[in-house]
Amino acid sequence: MLANIQPLDRTAFELGPISVYWYGIIIAFGAVLGLVLAIRESKRQGLEKDTFVDLILWAVPIAILSARIYYVIFEWDYYQDHPGQIIAIWEGGIAIHGALIGSVITAIVFTKNRGLSFWKLADIAAPSIILGQAIGRWGNFMNQEAHGGPVSRAFLENLHLPDFIINQMYIDGTYYHPTFLYESLWNIVGFVILFLLQRANLKRGEVFLSYVIWYSIGRYFIEGLRTDSLMLTETLRIAQVISIALILVSVALIIYRRMKPDTKRYYEA
Repeated sequence: MLANIQPLDRTAFELGPISVYWYGIIIAFGAVLGLVLAIRESKRQGLEKDTFVDLILWAVPIAILSARIYYVIFEWDYYQDHPGQIIAIWEGGIAIHGALIGSVITAIVFTKNRGLSFWKLADIAAPSIILGQAIGRWGNFMNQEAHGGPVSRAFLENLHLPDFIINQMYIDGTYYHPTFLYESLWNIVGFVILFLLQRANLKRGEVFLSYVIWYSIGRYFIEGLRTDSLMLTETLRIAQVISIALILVSVALIIYRRMKPDTKRYYEA
């Protein structure tokens, strides 16, 4: 039976000499769905309907570029010997933290130029971001990457996973933890929480900071299971270090901004 298990085809379809990969389709779907949700919420908040369309035209390419640069930096031992692979983003190899850095910088510049509140846009975008991340992890699934350490088939079956997931976790003769799935489910729960928080009477910026905290907690623990972590040192995983830093900074910002009497509420213009 094991000999008959074949990985899912990474290629969705071909247009002449051009191969279109599931990885790219899934990432794009997550981005589009997130944009639709952000546009709906921005209308509810009284922003111009084209605000997020204009933002995402800058944010998406910059986020992809920064995510790839971040990944290449921490995998430089490989890419310095394979420079031709640096642009092969369709094969995977982007880092969420790199994408967030690029997106936040882009949003700060964008809102400053438009005379808008960064925190207001960040609050609106937070549920969209985490939903896009939840969907995007399935691109890792198609590429058989971002998985954890070895497990038995019985372990995966005891999780009541469908066969197509179990079989896709069979890589080079070994079954692995579906950490992509753990993070995807964690992010879906986070999306629901953030969606509800948008309806609560929070101070501006707290929905976004809650996203950072929620995502970072899940990422810290799930990263400990992965076998492909980017490393800061031989023993420190960069994603775990950044996750701890982001949690501490976000909690400190919430406390600090709550102490400021002039911090606006979420719904205030």
